Amino acid sequence: MCALKSGRAKALTRDDAETIAIRAIGFLAEDSRRLGRFLSLTGMEPQTLIAEAETPPVQVAVLDHLLGDESLLMVFCGHAAIAPEMIPAARMLLDRTGAGGGV
Repeated sequence: MCALKSGRAKALTRDDAETIAIRAIGFLAEDSRRLGRFLSLTGMEPQTLIAEAETPPVQVAVLDHLLGDESLLMVFCGHAAIAPEMIPAARMLLDRTGAGGGV
């Protein structure tokens, strides 16, 4: 997987970045308040999130959402055993495809 909190860092790959984003979507979906807040702030419809979860624009939007809320970011990273610095790195890798962060 990606560089976990094991202390052993490795270069983040695109596959790692996609996995982090998908795990973040799952994390948001586990709690109706977290998911509702994400949908409300982004204006995204639940159907869009489901249908386009594997696309860079949605993945970037989810990572941006985490990055915009440090408390939520830390809870996700603890839950997923991912170092917090992996989130901006994953976002940057996913945005290289031209996603632009918008949905």
